[in-house]
Amino acid sequence: MWIALALWACHPVVETEPVVGGLPEPAVVRDDGVVRIEGAPEVPTDLAERLQRYHSVRSAGLVDISPDGQTLLIRTRFGETYQLHELDHPLGARRQLTFRSEPVTRGGFTPDGDTWFRADVGGDEHYQLWRMDAETGGETRLTDASCRNSFGAWSNAGDRLALSNSCRNGTDTDVWVSDGQSPTSLSLVTEAEGSWWSSSWSPDDSRLLVEHYRSISDSAIFELEVATGERHDISPAEPTAAYWGGVYGPDTDSLYVSSDREGEFVELYRYDRSDASWTSLTRDITGNVEGIARAQGGATVLFTVNENGWSQLYRLDTATGERRRIEAVPPGIVRDLTAARDADVVALTHYGATSPGDVYTLDLSTDALTRWTHSEVGGLPTDDFVEPELITFESFDGLEVPAFYYRPPGEGPFPVVISIHGGPEGQARPYLSSRTQYMLRESQIAVLVPNVRGSSGYGKTYVGLDNGFKREDSVKDIGALLDWVQTREELDSQRVAVRGGSYGGYMVLASLVHYSDRLVAGVDVVGIANFVTFLENTSDYRRDLRRVEYGDERDPEMRAHLEAISPANQADKIQTALFVVHGANDPRVPVGEAEQIVAAVRAQGRDAWLMLARNEGHGMGKKANRDLYSALEILFLEQHLGLRDNAEDTPEAPSSSP
Repeated sequence: MWIALALWACHPVVETEPVVGGLPEPAVVRDDGVVRIEGAPEVPTDLAERLQRYHSVRSAGLVDISPDGQTLLIRTRFGETYQLHELDHPLGARRQLTFRSEPVTRGGFTPDGDTWFRADVGGDEHYQLWRMDAETGGETRLTDASCRNSFGAWSNAGDRLALSNSCRNGTDTDVWVSDGQSPTSLSLVTEAEGSWWSSSWSPDDSRLLVEHYRSISDSAIFELEVATGERHDISPAEPTAAYWGGVYGPDTDSLYVSSDREGEFVELYRYDRSDASWTSLTRDITGNVEGIARAQGGATVLFTVNENGWSQLYRLDTATGERRRIEAVPPGIVRDLTAARDADVVALTHYGATSPGDVYTLDLSTDALTRWTHSEVGGLPTDDFVEPELITFESFDGLEVPAFYYRPPGEGPFPVVISIHGGPEGQARPYLSSRTQYMLRESQIAVLVPNVRGSSGYGKTYVGLDNGFKREDSVKDIGALLDWVQTREELDSQRVAVRGGSYGGYMVLASLVHYSDRLVAGVDVVGIANFVTFLENTSDYRRDLRRVEYGDERDPEMRAHLEAISPANQADKIQTALFVVHGANDPRVPVGEAEQIVAAVRAQGRDAWLMLARNEGHGMGKKANRDLYSALEILFLEQHLGLRDNAEDTPEAPSSSP
């Protein structure tokens, strides 16, 4: 990896106008036509070499399991991007199937033994579905290239594929069915305003379960008659609630759906068609039900529960209602639950705070867990990786806010980085982060990862505490966390930085606006700088979804509020160092958000680093870009937290190409 960074450093350095507008003076930049860096020095060789092993950490994630349970599809990276690989026995060689320059984001087996996958171009999220011939490797596009597409499910007979797309008007997402062979077979099944997604077919393939998503706390679930397009809303209009996913039992008489319809947390329910009744099956469990998988022809349902960020796996006998926890799965996070169609086997991905993602299978007849992948960690000793401690701190209004605290080895006092998740309805969970482990082990930086109000996983009241006019209450949670830092002898409250991506990027900028006297630096990755321009320019299909969360900028009172709290309009209050990272093709948070905050900060006479990747979208999906961004972020943080001499590591830039 450090060789790649060294090659980057050798690219022509030219004196030119900055990518952001409004500043008359020239800025020295490095630009290879793909990635543009403004204001940042070259990455020192010592840092690039130390990061090399951390940048070699990789994960494997489950994509699908074959009907007989003997073959797995996984998603991992051995080159620049994540691609599909096939395994035919545990810990065996991984046979790469896709060889694209862009990441493959989803995929699976087709019912007749081929493979399908989903990909975009340059991170634009204009997803297309493709079919790959198992014998020739030839690829056939299954979707309309003019619009964005999402996979739904294959029918039980294997002759039809349900999917969703925005072809009708670019804004609403409708449900379609095809023969899974070519885009010419696409047939519209139902259209309506908003976002509609299909999740599973009924056992006789006559119906589809379809979800109408309006917000994280408001969604409905329908049964859709495939032949006629008639929709049956099985979720009562009152109370307003979220209904997630869903699978059929052994027949069409019962459904298993997750919802928060009667409590704070998402529970697993059985819906009985005979009397339209809903029965909670997990009322005694605290935490959100997440993944659901139908196994053994509907005789078994497996599901995971998010308990304070960690996953617990459960098994339900649909005939008896007996439920038990699967103890064989180690502590961590379980995702991608997928059952083999014709075998008593379930596959899953397991993540840990000190271990990367790996794929396992669970034998339903014995509860035996078998490991299929052993992901590489760059030769680093994982026994030395730091496990987080779950802490809580009291915010301004008495609310208890949870956070994961990663403490470096030693006595301190340690500088601190506060890392804020996106969403805002996301949740920080104890996944392995090679960047975090580098900061802990190599730089001795303590890392705090809060789940401020508005995060999911802590009940539906908690997730709504930052909506609309309450937006800055979540920023006050960061102020309370800074108060908590001051109470810890092992932490240096004079050396604290913040970092975050997407909505977390907004939180970084807002924290710098309100707490510049208590912070030294901030890293904003694909973040929102102005809520009004963000809402006006985000992709059409998601604009109304975001208005539910942030407020409707078309309402004069809300517009004034959004303008008032937007960091770009308060750049004069940012008195700290700033590093902004963005992808030029970002469909969620357009690159104009980065351009305006950098211009606003520079207009105040302050420096701001900028990294712009022209072949990326909402984040860095290519290894070379991700490694460069990571190295620059570490350099930036080490400099401003007093761990690296700025002058020594910032060579004078030449005025022309070498």
